[in-house]
Amino acid sequence: MSYLVSIVGRPNVGKSTLFNRIIGQKKAIVHVKSGVTRDRIYGNSEWNGIHFSVVDTGGYNPPNNHIDIIDTEIRKQILIALKESDAILFLVDMEIGLLDVDIEISKILRKCKKSILLVVNKVDNGKNLYHDTDFFRLGFNNYYCISAINGSGTGEMLDRLIEILKKLVEKKVEEREGIPRFSVIGRPNVGKSTLINSFLEKDRHIVTNISGTTRDSIDVFYKKLGYKCILFDTPGVRKKSKISENIEFYSTMKTVKTIKYTDICFLMVDAVRGWESQDRNIFRLIEKNQKGVIILINKWDLLHNNQNSSIQKNFEIFIKKNIAPFDNVPILFISAKNKDGIYNIIPIAYHIFRKRKKRLKTNLLNRVMLPIFKKNPPPSINKKLITIKYCTQLPTYTPKFIFFSNYPQYIKESYKRFIENKIRYYFDFIGVPIQIFFRKK
Repeated sequence: MSYLVSIVGRPNVGKSTLFNRIIGQKKAIVHVKSGVTRDRIYGNSEWNGIHFSVVDTGGYNPPNNHIDIIDTEIRKQILIALKESDAILFLVDMEIGLLDVDIEISKILRKCKKSILLVVNKVDNGKNLYHDTDFFRLGFNNYYCISAINGSGTGEMLDRLIEILKKLVEKKVEEREGIPRFSVIGRPNVGKSTLINSFLEKDRHIVTNISGTTRDSIDVFYKKLGYKCILFDTPGVRKKSKISENIEFYSTMKTVKTIKYTDICFLMVDAVRGWESQDRNIFRLIEKNQKGVIILINKWDLLHNNQNSSIQKNFEIFIKKNIAPFDNVPILFISAKNKDGIYNIIPIAYHIFRKRKKRLKTNLLNRVMLPIFKKNPPPSINKKLITIKYCTQLPTYTPKFIFFSNYPQYIKESYKRFIENKIRYYFDFIGVPIQIFFRKK
């Protein structure tokens, strides 16, 4: 479970210096001139066995009558970071002292209702320690004096930060026990974050035309129309040949980890670009991890004559040929931006979630399947008559079936697919990968 910590404050208080110290590398540019950091910069850190992400934000300048586009954009970026964050490090400057802008920032932070640590920076020697008590006026209980440039005091600050994150872990685990986890997976810039925003009916995640905006897997709690679930927005999965930056490799690995952690994957495809080899590769990754899946054809509104049912049907047939034999998968044509067709996704995902955990009684399974085997037995090999005498579902988290035969080693892959299709047809395992094994009877 990944957590995000934001460093905020007015310009030139040492945010980038603290950011670099926490992540253990010089990633953010540090300069005596204020305003060097304009965009959010992300990094990863670990302290006392807890992993978390850190974001360095631009210096906050209050709005004034003189319109400054850069300052306006920086303020927007800071507000987005605050919404994403689980905890906030509010940095102030001991050398300069308390300013009106610090008080204004503190008022904004209180509205966020997040865990906030007030960090007094540039306390470089014992003489300065607690020299200025004006910062108590800001009213924060967690108060830490540090020197970001030489590291003094940062250990105590991080110890407290980890205590806060551990409590969040315990709280989230308790709140989310038994709640299904749905993740949105796909290539870069197919509309994954837009879909999450449309579900939540607010701009929870950043959306731009530039691919790669989402760098980490971000989870949000969804509770609407009688459904509760955890929604994961993931970075876009690129082809291996296009993964050039370390951050791209990290993003891809985070997506793979999210697939392993999730219950149902929403594989999002760009209708304009069509179904590509990378979409098929992602689908096979989902199938390999035995996860439920729904295929979402996004941006369907951008295609000409998209209301033509034959075009939609041909699109669906083409995809099912590409994903066979596991082709009993819901395929929905949507517009995440316009919210067309998106409200069917969660109910269908819930249906798949329940079927994925379904356990068939052995007598029911045999009563349905044995007549099928008798009518359509496996092809004989070397004059050996192959029969299947018994079957049962294994007590596993995902559907796995074992079939007992006199010659299991001679049963072909095509007959195995035949059995799989029959199980799906009679027991409604739509969108659920199932595994079949043969054993000697």
